[in-house]
Amino acid sequence: MLGTTILLALREIRRHIMRSILTTLGIIIGVAAVVTMVTLGNGVTASVQEEVSSLGASNFIIFPVRTTRGTVRPFDEADVIAVEQQIAGVKIAAGGVGATATAFYNGQDWDTRVEGGTNPLLEAQTIKIAEGRAFTRDEEEAGKNACLIGLKVRDAIFPVGTSPVGARMRLDDISCQVIGVMEERGQGGGQDDDDVVYMPLKTVQRRFRGNDNLDYFVVKYDTAYAASAIQDSLVDLLRERRLLQGEEPNDFNIIDTAQINQALGAVTGTLTVMVAVIASISLLVGGIGIMNIMLVSVTERTREIGIRLAIGALAREVRLQFLTEAVVLCALGGLVGIALGFGASIGLAALIEVPFVFDPVINLISFLFAAGMGIVFGYYPASRASKLDPIDALRHE
Repeated sequence: MLGTTILLALREIRRHIMRSILTTLGIIIGVAAVVTMVTLGNGVTASVQEEVSSLGASNFIIFPVRTTRGTVRPFDEADVIAVEQQIAGVKIAAGGVGATATAFYNGQDWDTRVEGGTNPLLEAQTIKIAEGRAFTRDEEEAGKNACLIGLKVRDAIFPVGTSPVGARMRLDDISCQVIGVMEERGQGGGQDDDDVVYMPLKTVQRRFRGNDNLDYFVVKYDTAYAASAIQDSLVDLLRERRLLQGEEPNDFNIIDTAQINQALGAVTGTLTVMVAVIASISLLVGGIGIMNIMLVSVTERTREIGIRLAIGALAREVRLQFLTEAVVLCALGGLVGIALGFGASIGLAALIEVPFVFDPVINLISFLFAAGMGIVFGYYPASRASKLDPIDALRHE
């Protein structure tokens, strides 16, 4: 019985193909909009989380800030050692400094960022080596001119298809040997983490900065410990070391990358839901269109309904037929909307440069919701058709 009813519904839709397409346009647009918005929202969330994770998971990043006196007091290596040795839960503490330079190789030049750090700093920030090796202990302690380069620097100054490992390049007037190429990292902390050259900390301090100061240091902590407790201990220790008294404000700032990740994920998730809800309004508009056209269909087919009722069709069978037509119409619109949303998501994700994150759950929910709209908005026209008086229906012209 149900199979026959579905076939009859498809035949009726095919008889008025243009009207059916226009009727389902609201459903198609609504489903496509929901699928596109949610997919792009997931892509933006993944992109933001990837950027934050490039700073390292479960990390504190500590850097000095300008005081009310207008001065910035830098950190030094003794601060880093004290944090690593005196605070429970700290796995790694490593400092870093930054500078800018122009990289030269074989007649090519490229303005880039130079970061001074150690292997523990690379580990804390989850920086991996795609080709070559990390610094040796001798290179770190002696401050030798060895460097790790990002992919953008490699592509800018080295010939395509050749390995830069072992080559000697210049950073301004400083010659350094390329010992490795870092894996792709993308954007992080508002800067391109592939457009960077890493050198041993002491090398950058001596050759680029002329002092032993640190611009920042990274603390990687054990997630078995409470992050808030570690942060409180950090504040107490650094205030003590920096001789801050009483109500005197901190002259440093602490960023918890895990909290940033959670906060940004929550914000982008909320925005995605809000946009999806707004987009789903067109589904309601489409549902009203379905009800309207089904009422028109009942009026057009009044005589057909009267004949069916007169020869013995039950009211529930007539109701099922019109309800099935509405559901099939909405389901087909949902399928077309999902296909359009899928294609639009791929195109827009590439356009705004975020990953395409396919979510089968939202696609299934969109389809079921669209089909459900057929039941909700198709029930009244179907009920009206089933309640027609056979005699009055046969007299209808």
